[in-house]
This record gives sequence, C-alpha cells and structure tokens, in this order.
Amino acid sequence: MSARRPSAYNPGWYRPERSVGVVPGRVGVSGRDGHRRHAILVVEDDDDMRLFIGEVLTSAGYLVRAVQSGEDAIESVRKEQPQLVLLDVHLPVMSGYELCGWLRNRFRDSVPVMFLSGERVEAFDRAAGLMLGADDYMSKPFSTEELLARVRGLLRRTVPSGRSLESKLTMRELEVLRLLAGGLGQKEISGHLSISAKTVGTHIEHILMKLGVQSRTQAVALAYREQLIELDAPQNGRETPIPAKTRL
Repeated sequence: MSARRPSAYNPGWYRPERSVGVVPGRVGVSGRDGHRRHAILVVEDDDDMRLFIGEVLTSAGYLVRAVQSGEDAIESVRKEQPQLVLLDVHLPVMSGYELCGWLRNRFRDSVPVMFLSGERVEAFDRAAGLMLGADDYMSKPFSTEELLARVRGLLRRTVPSGRSLESKLTMRELEVLRLLAGGLGQKEISGHLSISAKTVGTHIEHILMKLGVQSRTQAVALAYREQLIELDAPQNGRETPIPAKTRL
C-alpha cells in the first residue's frame, strides 16, 4: 500500500533510504499534446524538507529534480531548462538570492522562481525577494495544499503558447530557426548570414533553451506546430520557411 501524502511537513514521514535526484512522478516525459514535460527544480539544503517537497509534487503528478546547493542547481539547469524553480533562501556557499539572479540572467522571465524560507518571513523579506526577481515567496512551515496551490498558480501563468514562444525569440534567432527548417547546417547558416559558425551555435543553443527542446529537429517541429514559421511560396520547386514575425 502506498503512503498517504501528508497534509503538512513531517520529517518522520520519509524513508531515509530514498535517493535524491530525479523523481519520475506519475506523469510521463511527454504529455498528450506531444510536448516534453520538464521537471520542477527544487533547491533545498535540508534533506527532510527537500524530500518532503519532492514527494508532495511527485504525488501530484509532477516531474521533480531535487538538488541541495546553488552549484548543483546551475549544473542541472545547464543540462535542461526547468519548468519552475522552488528555491530556499539560505543555501550553503551560494545563497538563494544569488542563484535567483543567475536564473533571471539566463532565462529572463521564462522560468518562474518561488523562494522558500523558514527564517526570513517578515513582509519586508518577502518584498526583497520579489524585488530580486522571484515570482512568489512562501514561508515555512507550509501545508501541502498551499504548496500545490502556489505551484499550480505559477505554472498556469507560464504555460507556453505559440505567441509567447515567438516572443521569446529574437529576430536573428527566428532567422536561424527558419534556415534550420530549410535544411541548412551550422556552417551553411554561418555563410548565409555572414556571421561566425560559433555565433550560429550560440543562437541555436538559445533557441533550444527558450523553446524547451533537446534537439534541432524538435525545435523545427515545435516551430511548425506553433506556427512560429510557415512555408513561403515555392521557389525553384522548393518551399521556403519564413519566420512568423516577418508575415504581412
């Protein structure tokens, strides 16, 4: 029989042998719409609290990646963009405030961040956290209902649509995406746009990160599905993709 999800934080509820890392949850890697589901990143140095949050979110059907430091969090997000970050204010070495700044520099507003704190719980603490770029600030202890309600609220505000995905890309990135869709490789795009191959690679990396995909093929497929690009009139018997932002 599976354990019941607790209604509030209870350190004794968890089995100590549980590992920390990716918790698969009940929802598959891909949803019904074919979009890849990204994990919620939990950054918490307290083992019991980290396991508690991971179990609550996993029981609710979310994919979870749990780490215990800012350095581990950076390593994680460099591999894959998270769907949401739950971030403890007090972390060893790199503080939650510093990590929040790093996340904002990398993702801007595309990844919501919620601070968690058991010490800085006054109104001015919450105000400071929000001014630093957090989307929400929750004081410990908290109930599972409050945690899930806040998580769902943040995710509802950040579900990507075609229009919001398009707004994340610069005109240059859309141009690179168009050329990728046209079958050009990195060196060919470099020559076409008169920029270095290294710069093209950087644009491609940003495109993959912003669209939340893992490969160029997935990026092109998502671009067509969300109408970020469309096929222009045939030229020399071949249709040419054009960015959505250039349409009349």
